[in-house]
Amino acid sequence: MEDFSFLAIIAIALTATVIAVFLKDSRLPVMALLVSLAAGAIILLRILPAFSSLWQSLSRMGAEIGVDAYYLELLLKIIALAYLSEFGAQLCRDAGQGAAALKVEIAAKLCVVMLALPILGALTSSVLSLLS
Repeated sequence: MEDFSFLAIIAIALTATVIAVFLKDSRLPVMALLVSLAAGAIILLRILPAFSSLWQSLSRMGAEIGVDAYYLELLLKIIALAYLSEFGAQLCRDAGQGAAALKVEIAAKLCVVMLALPILGALTSSVLSLLS
């Protein structure tokens, strides 16, 4: 987790914001957008190792309580999808494309439901077996 420094992420975001504001005011909105996109990509690359740590923690907890690794993998996919879709939607909003951001969010919600179907099926099966 030493690669994940929240202060560095804040510094990158604030620096990119200041540069983007200056570029936007100097009539270079395209460059401002590129700075925002580059900062977003750098931040995303810096937080990716945290997902590895999250996976290890979830695996350890799952093993302790006897949860199948398949369901933990689905949970991690859903979490990653939620974060990445929010990131993508915000990039669309930064570019002034609110309609595209909304479509990213709707698509992500649909994907979350589809990924969660096996979990819901297993839960329904467990409840039905308890009731009978």
